[in-house]
Amino acid sequence: MAATPENPAPTTPRRKPGRHRGEGQWAVGHFTPLNGNEQFKKDDDGLNVRTRIETIYSKRGFDSIDPNDLRGRMRWWGLYTQRRQGIDGGKTAILEPEELDDEYFMLRVRVDGGRLTTEQLRVIGEISQEFARGTADLTDRQNIQYHWIRIEDVPEIWNRLEAVGLSTTEACGDTPRVILGSPVAGIAADEIIDGTPAIDEIQRRFIGNPAFSNLPRKFKSAVSGSPQLDVAHEINDIAFVGVEHPEHGPGFDLWVGGGLSTNPKLGVRLGAWVPLDEVPDVFEGVISIFRDYGYRRLRTRARLKFLVADWGPEKFRQVLQDEYLKRELLDGPAPEQPKEVWRDHLGVHRQNDGRFYVGFAPRVGRVDGATLSKIAELAETHGSGRLRTTAEQKLIVLDVAEDRVDSLVAGLEALGLKVNASPFRRGTMACTGIEFCKLAIVETKARGASLIDELERRIPEFDEPITININGCPNSCARIQVADIGLKGQLVLDGEGNQVEGFQVHLGGALGLEAGFGRKVRGLKVTSAELPDYVERVLTRFQAERTEGERFAAWTARASEEALS
Repeated sequence: MAATPENPAPTTPRRKPGRHRGEGQWAVGHFTPLNGNEQFKKDDDGLNVRTRIETIYSKRGFDSIDPNDLRGRMRWWGLYTQRRQGIDGGKTAILEPEELDDEYFMLRVRVDGGRLTTEQLRVIGEISQEFARGTADLTDRQNIQYHWIRIEDVPEIWNRLEAVGLSTTEACGDTPRVILGSPVAGIAADEIIDGTPAIDEIQRRFIGNPAFSNLPRKFKSAVSGSPQLDVAHEINDIAFVGVEHPEHGPGFDLWVGGGLSTNPKLGVRLGAWVPLDEVPDVFEGVISIFRDYGYRRLRTRARLKFLVADWGPEKFRQVLQDEYLKRELLDGPAPEQPKEVWRDHLGVHRQNDGRFYVGFAPRVGRVDGATLSKIAELAETHGSGRLRTTAEQKLIVLDVAEDRVDSLVAGLEALGLKVNASPFRRGTMACTGIEFCKLAIVETKARGASLIDELERRIPEFDEPITININGCPNSCARIQVADIGLKGQLVLDGEGNQVEGFQVHLGGALGLEAGFGRKVRGLKVTSAELPDYVERVLTRFQAERTEGERFAAWTARASEEALS
């Protein structure tokens, strides 16, 4: 019944007045740590743990590590404890951290802009074989991750990496993480602008800088001048996207506030055009807003995307200009839609100097040290010694002379690395999964590799662009919400009522062309064993029902739930 003077709405009892704790924003005076993570960061900067690793922990062993260093500050140097072997996914959320921890680490090597030399890749391969039981996965943030690392070996690994210009500094933690860059920066024939100088300056000024080593949460960034929009700019905290200003020429369009995990948000344009030489200053302004105004009370709301959502792009831009840059930014155009559907640079492509680059795909980013060493040899023999990692778990060899292309392709294919890959090899991505990750519920890497093989065997004629992203938990390290087929790992019931590994399905997500999140069909979950059957079924229906030129994401938006089940 509607409220009237005769029937007033019931009143809600007033809460007793009390002091509002706020969101833990430093800029409004909330400096008291409001959770355990904020407390250990206040107690000691995460960057300082390196000294303890080198002088104490590596000499006394795993049991000597302080818990706040083990599960907190060591991330500032790229180290996470990995999952103890044999613990099934049903226990992920119920065991204490010390029960999940193995006495080995994942170690993340940051590869800013995806740039590697053959010397660096060779050292990465050697470290893998000597210290990491051969592991060395390519990530969707252009990094390389080791597993099975002992704390005793970390100082020697650092020495070898740093001797060739590589680092694990702030590869994890509440810090500015690796800076994504176009893997064909400086060489692509269609490039709008080369963002490499800006990446270098950001890295020099801000990585390992104590002024920015205590952020509310992680800070993900990207710089690309490619018209292919090849760094997933929509899901970074900050992204600089190449555009041509009608008056001022090539520069960058500024985006902020993207991120996935359990509360996904696409980044928003601030409508500002930034010239190349001003990118580091604008980066500093945005990361400073995050440091000063970011929410520190709840970890679940501590990403920049929540502040941007609350403020809106207009206020965010105004604060950036008034309080941090002390000047107005120029208005600018939005990036154009990419002409290419695939953004992974796979295949053979002509560079702006007449030579070629060759992109190739391992299965779901899974490689090993011996293979990486062989790739380094091939790149040195056929190119100039330069390689790039991509944001799609791929690798690229640069600067290949035309008469060396066929030989390089043959050498890569002999290693099982596809240059001319099927849509399934090309478009399937997987996170680390339960094999090593303490947050995971299901297996992912082997599942993704077997799914590729099954789909290539079952529907070899399928030749449409398709992305299949497999994640071991809800946190979306493998971008499940923005894939054509996104698979979120969880425990499900099989036909006999047994609890088994499986996936919740997201359909029709996308980045680039028409960015958006996938659709969840009510009750649609598949067991891991059923996965090949399900994907084959839905792709076959797509082929039968699609209109001419219709992409999978568009079809899923109009298809019936029955067709998607």
